[in-house]
Amino acid sequence: MTPVNPPPLDRTSPPQRTTSGLPEGVRVRVLHAVYGDPRAAAELVPLLTERQSAGLDPLPTEPSALAPGLLRAHRAEIQALPDDTRLLLLLAAADQYPVATHAFLRAVAAVGLGTRPLEAAEAAGIAQSGAGGVVFRDAWTRIAAYETGSPADRRDVHRLLARVLHGAGETPRRSWHRGAGALGPSARLAAELRTAAEQARAAGQLTLARALLERAATLSPTPSEQSRLRARAATAAWHSGDADRARRLAATATPDDGLTGLFALRAGNATEAFDALLTAVVQGGDREDVQGSSPTGGNGSVRARRELRGAGAGNGLRDREGGGVPGPSEAPGGAGAVRGRPVPGASARATAAPAASAPAPHLLARATEAAIYTGDLRRCREAAVLAGRLGIGVPGTLGGLVAAFEGRYEDARGLLEAAAGRCGPGGDPTLLVHAGIAALMLGDHTRAATATVRAAASARARGATATVAQALEFRAYADFWTGRPQAGAATATDALRQAYATGQDNGACHLQAALAMFAAVTGDAATCRERAATARSYALARGLGLPAALAQWALAFLDLAEGRFAGAAARLRALAGFGPGHGHRAIRHLATPHYVEAAVRTGDTRVARAAHADYHRWASAVRSADDLALSARCRALLAPGAEAVEHYRTALDLHARGDRDFERARTELLFGSALRRLRRRTEARDRLYSAVEAFEYFGAPHCATQARAELRALGAPAAPAPARSDDPVTRLTAQQLLIARMAADGATNREIAARLALSPRTIDHHLRGVFSRLDIRSRIDLVRLLGDGGHAQ
Repeated sequence: MTPVNPPPLDRTSPPQRTTSGLPEGVRVRVLHAVYGDPRAAAELVPLLTERQSAGLDPLPTEPSALAPGLLRAHRAEIQALPDDTRLLLLLAAADQYPVATHAFLRAVAAVGLGTRPLEAAEAAGIAQSGAGGVVFRDAWTRIAAYETGSPADRRDVHRLLARVLHGAGETPRRSWHRGAGALGPSARLAAELRTAAEQARAAGQLTLARALLERAATLSPTPSEQSRLRARAATAAWHSGDADRARRLAATATPDDGLTGLFALRAGNATEAFDALLTAVVQGGDREDVQGSSPTGGNGSVRARRELRGAGAGNGLRDREGGGVPGPSEAPGGAGAVRGRPVPGASARATAAPAASAPAPHLLARATEAAIYTGDLRRCREAAVLAGRLGIGVPGTLGGLVAAFEGRYEDARGLLEAAAGRCGPGGDPTLLVHAGIAALMLGDHTRAATATVRAAASARARGATATVAQALEFRAYADFWTGRPQAGAATATDALRQAYATGQDNGACHLQAALAMFAAVTGDAATCRERAATARSYALARGLGLPAALAQWALAFLDLAEGRFAGAAARLRALAGFGPGHGHRAIRHLATPHYVEAAVRTGDTRVARAAHADYHRWASAVRSADDLALSARCRALLAPGAEAVEHYRTALDLHARGDRDFERARTELLFGSALRRLRRRTEARDRLYSAVEAFEYFGAPHCATQARAELRALGAPAAPAPARSDDPVTRLTAQQLLIARMAADGATNREIAARLALSPRTIDHHLRGVFSRLDIRSRIDLVRLLGDGGHAQ
């Protein structure tokens, strides 16, 4: 972005600590906070407290606390410039920092200033003049240019910029400069900034809305109003992806159970999040655009405790004990449909800001997410009972989840269908994400993919950066179920990066588990084990049962695909014994077809038959062709001899009406194996060849190897391996290709590992596989193959 180079590092300084020793989420946020500058990162790391380094406390947000030494060096450079040059740099910096207002050239013209003094800045390598204004050497130079100005000069340039901002849609930016140019507290200006913040929020400019609210709090003469404005600024900061600033702002506002629960849900203990959010539901609230309620006094807290006791906290009350859960005909169309499904994917991250007129359903949704994330689904029922007591409409997905948990599968289907139907384009990201979750619960993966893509687009349009990562996560699950593991892995990797950058470490943990499953499907054992270990280590420390169970399932699937049936059965059987915080009933349910397969291979089918019976009830209730196909496959595996054949045929007929193509290939593999044992050679060969072709297409060589082994046992020629292509891209897996391109671009193993959230050892393992597949020996050969031609794209 900048045509000039930063000044060289001081070679006499001692060796600098790097970010490599920090947890991945902290490392990504540190780099984001310092605008990617390695010098600033090296300066910041030693300044962090132990709690900040561990991710328990928010990072600094003010430039002077992030890199004071670097800032002093840049300020000294700027102070050496002529006065006229410094003034123009100050004007340009105020136009760009902390929010861009694009008014520099108009301001220069309005007062008749020339840009000739900028030549001194260009000669010093600090900034240069361009067609759109001034381009600074880097972000820290821009900050230094602003902070070098005196308070009076800063106020003057802000007032000048406010004067020239009078176009349509420029009101929020004009108000920002008016507020920045104020001398002291002003109720009138605070009110103007508050109104401008609402306009900015409605336009999807959440970063600007946060800055306006924060400045309004500074200018407000009333302490209670300051606290309220900081709470709103914290919410805007969170949704815009600035988690550290959000947590710091919330710490200076009146204690709020809603915000406390929100932060715990995304990066803390989900059980504590549930308690805080449910308390906020009881207290109620009217603060605009915040997941929490307005603060209440002691009476509100007393009422909260009384209502929670009445709802039977932790006791799993039945519906009759207070309000109950509505049936399908009573399901409201609330905007806060809760994430909770018998599928992996319940996210621990925030969605777009709720409507100010109905905060309670959104709080209820978040509380239920916390219960889902821990795996303690009894608490979903508790939330529903409490909602009934308070007269709050139970969101459709929450009602569906409670009905499913209680075994009322037909009721669950009606509630989920209503929620899944709200996936039209341009809708609220919360509704769209929840529509996708409901569709995944119903086995409608095409509709789930559509809803999540639209959720991501809507979130981007509204500036809700935190929601984009969540929507991408669910898009990854849709890709997984529809047999696109490589596309799903790419989507999840992108979402993982965004989750870490926006301070959503719980969501990142879940994505690590999802990536472990993708790696298991594609046969990347090293990555699968590393991702699963990372996910389980984090999840078990914070009581996150969903990602812990998903990682366990990924390891079990890897065992199953590589023929370690006893190990797979043991891992999946253990899921049934894990309680909340360690396991998850939904994952156990989803893994049933794989557990049945592993149990049959090891001769232990007693528990498998009971698990299949419950799975078949759900599949019959939701009427999903894919789930019914997997149920028929389980029945075939459990049936003796020739009885299995018709069940396999039924399964394949149902697969033809669904979209889980990878599972269809596994059904053909199992069917071919059964036909071989029944000496039906011709049909067995056809089924096994079809399975090999499908597994090769999906990039699952270990599964293709299983099918070839069956062909050899049949006495038929094993299906040939894919012909060697002259195109190197076709010889690599998606993960290998991604790593190979980074290496060809000059990235080191450590840099690649940091970008992909893997260890350098795993990257080394992948590169050795790349060299083997491409029949090359060095990175120079890799550059020759991938660096220059069309493959680089």
